Amino acid sequence: MRKYFLSAPLIIFFCMMIVFFYFLIIKRDPSELPSVLINQKAPMFETTTLFDNEPFIFEEESGQQVLIVNFFATWCIPCREEHPYISKLSKEKNITVIGVNYKDDSQKAIQWLSELGNPYSKVAVDSNGRIGLDWGVYGLPETFIVNENNIILYKQVGPITNTKYDDFIMHIEDGIK
Repeated sequence: MRKYFLSAPLIIFFCMMIVFFYFLIIKRDPSELPSVLINQKAPMFETTTLFDNEPFIFEEESGQQVLIVNFFATWCIPCREEHPYISKLSKEKNITVIGVNYKDDSQKAIQWLSELGNPYSKVAVDSNGRIGLDWGVYGLPETFIVNENNIILYKQVGPITNTKYDDFIMHIEDGIK
């Protein structure tokens, strides 16, 4: 009995080492977080637009072609890094890019977009974060691909950068087929 009692810490130590090495060798990418919304209908929402304070009804914007829905804010530093790639996406054929200004000051967002360029066909305002909550957003930027049937096909957590752009385009092309 005493022999088992003395070997228990050693067994526990080896089990902990196995778990530690397992987490070292597996491929983990924090931008590929699972989302319960993948292959589900996109949450519908109504709000106002950023520039003219007109009603914005997501259901009216979606359903005709592939949509890119990009949650961004002026206070988000990676959003600034991502902005040229969102602009590049907006020039692609058969793609509409919608921006959702998340928990931000509208005047700062207007100034930010006039300074960097506005790649969005429309910009919805999510001043209290409710839309982001419904979409499962918890860190900016987050970008969704929504097909013409309003099904979310892909969620990009973090900025779309040069290294991730081609992969993101591939996901869009899969949605168009």
